[in-house]
Amino acid sequence: MIERILRDELETLLAEYPIITILGPRQSGKTTLARHYLADFNYRNLELPDVREFAEEDPKGFLSDAGEPVIIDEIQRVPKLLSYLQSLVDEGKSNGRFVITGSHQLQLREAISQSLAGRTAILNLLPLSIEELRSAGVEYEHFSDYLWTGFLPRVHDQNQRPGLAYANYYQTYVERDVRQLINLRDATLFEKFLRLLAGRTGQLINMESLGNDTGIDAKTIKHWLSVLEASFIIFKLPPFFENVGKRLVKTPKYYFWEPGLLTFLLSIKDPTQIIRDPLVGALFENLVVVEAMKAMTHRGMRPNLYFYRDNHQHEIDLLFKRDNKQVGIEIKSAATLQPSFFKSLNKLDEKVLPLDEKHLVYSGNETRGYSSGVTAVNFKSTSEVVTGRN
Repeated sequence: MIERILRDELETLLAEYPIITILGPRQSGKTTLARHYLADFNYRNLELPDVREFAEEDPKGFLSDAGEPVIIDEIQRVPKLLSYLQSLVDEGKSNGRFVITGSHQLQLREAISQSLAGRTAILNLLPLSIEELRSAGVEYEHFSDYLWTGFLPRVHDQNQRPGLAYANYYQTYVERDVRQLINLRDATLFEKFLRLLAGRTGQLINMESLGNDTGIDAKTIKHWLSVLEASFIIFKLPPFFENVGKRLVKTPKYYFWEPGLLTFLLSIKDPTQIIRDPLVGALFENLVVVEAMKAMTHRGMRPNLYFYRDNHQHEIDLLFKRDNKQVGIEIKSAATLQPSFFKSLNKLDEKVLPLDEKHLVYSGNETRGYSSGVTAVNFKSTSEVVTGRN
């Protein structure tokens, strides 16, 4: 098993809360994380029909039979268990009693806000990061190999063929979860929408335009996007919104949590095709943005990441605060540094929003600092840049 960075935060929170909730995409390793590091916990999987039926028909009996401490997997299958967990933890004062996991963020968060407020800590486990793979001795030279292979633990643990693995992942999990959350009558239409969305990764999403290309109305597009977010298929990167005296873009960008699924949806057949693809810049950007999200999320940090764009041609790919420092990141897929790459960072710093740190993340191997204050780093160092460990 590849060691997960989230382990440290999990162990800390077990001593502070009676319930730990682990959310994340399908097959991101939630169950493996919990069972590997909490081997002394009992385990119940609500995906199993007989277990789920027991929990549905006799919640008190189910929890009594499960005992404590216990891991309850895929809690969104029987959300009414949360009310019974509330009663149990209110009767006692000890921590580290229950670990629950779930894949549907929206449903579970709503139920938690009603039943477990103040009683649980929430952790998000995303697929493997470049940092985690590297610690396990898995490293690729070129970014296209990361995009093609993806980051699902099972692909790496079982040496699965990426093309087939993500085709199965789409059919087994994406379609199934979507059908549970919406009244999906035409799976082909939804797949068309998802592939069109993949072609717009990292762009400002015009829902009307996307709806016209798909053949559905903007209201349905908005609903489907929310469903994909709730299922941890995509996430939105919000625009920077503080008032800096400029007219700011208000439309978010969308990215895919799993680059391997993204390349599948774009019908990419091998890593060499990525280099020739017109979307290579957007694919590389998706890879880096997701790595930044993982670096924060897996350390229990709130991923306060934004992009900046205004109506005066000022823009950068990532903007965030770390230790009260304003940090800007520009992302370029090129392997050779060009002076033009630093233009947006320096322009924003000088004319709009002062930056304490400026970084260029690119695919080349050279790390170099410039007199303007910009530091250029390889994409595999994204986590170090985001967390300040470089």
